[in-house]
Amino acid sequence: MTKQTGTPGAGEAVSVTSRIQHALPEMSAAMVKIATFLLQHPRTPLEYSILELAEETGTSAATVTRFCRLIGFSGYVPFRVAIASDVGRDSAASWQSDIGQEFRPEDPPTTVLSTLISAHTRSLQQTASQLDLDLLSLVATRIATCRHFDIYGIGGSAVMAAELEARLYRIGISCHHWVELHAGLTSAALQDAECVALAISNTGRTESTIQMLQQARTAGALTVALTNNPSSPVAAAADLTITTSAFGRFLQPDDLAAKHVQLLVIDLLYLLVAQQNYSRATTTLAATALAVSPHRRAPRAVRASARREERHPRPPHQFPAGPQDRLTHEFSEITTEGRNT
Repeated sequence: MTKQTGTPGAGEAVSVTSRIQHALPEMSAAMVKIATFLLQHPRTPLEYSILELAEETGTSAATVTRFCRLIGFSGYVPFRVAIASDVGRDSAASWQSDIGQEFRPEDPPTTVLSTLISAHTRSLQQTASQLDLDLLSLVATRIATCRHFDIYGIGGSAVMAAELEARLYRIGISCHHWVELHAGLTSAALQDAECVALAISNTGRTESTIQMLQQARTAGALTVALTNNPSSPVAAAADLTITTSAFGRFLQPDDLAAKHVQLLVIDLLYLLVAQQNYSRATTTLAATALAVSPHRRAPRAVRASARREERHPRPPHQFPAGPQDRLTHEFSEITTEGRNT
């Protein structure tokens, strides 16, 4: 059990705020900076790493560690755990921290639904209004003509990175998404001036994502950041920044509104890339759709039609003659089937 320094009631559950206040007279000038910041923003350590807190307060990681020890913790990790415990003891504060101020426990489902729709719609509209379409067109052109496209994302952003890879790969873009630091750094080091690298991070402060993007930039690739914070470290590490606007007053810390606006940008980027080479995009989409079509169960009406076709086959001359025409014909049937599904 950690010994408390300068705090009352050795057997009591003393809050972190109380510990800081009681230890203030013993602190150096640098530690007072940390204490002042934390008294104003007591939950910040739940989101900040030790380096980010040091940078925010104009101190060093070593000073933060000494600060934690002065108020009775062995290091920054136990300090963060204590803050989380304080938040958990206050149910109202915990609700606001994890769920948000927009919702209350007694709200009926209709209120929750209308609030969600309103906030998500606002995020999408704000993002759309502030998007730099010239910048997006430039990025799309570079992706369409690049040798390789790397995508970096951790946690929730990894889902978006995988989604973008899946879409672009189907239209002939050589790309891969990376969610593990060492593998991502290895790929980033192999990039060059003919490559493009995109980092996805809502906060812009995910260290692994930043490091992978920095490595790609050092290797010579065009680097792009997709973030909700244009002044974040990941934006600073990129040549170009695409900024979203997620209305994040609820569903913290993993706000789905952030993913919706990221998906909007990803969808737009995908379509702009497809426009760059329409012929290749349609051909590769047809080929990939044809490849997976035998593994997709047809709706009942289509299966009945197929049985009738088996009993009364069409004459061979009704099929398109050329292989490319045949592929286009079959893709058209698959597309029609998909709309009927």
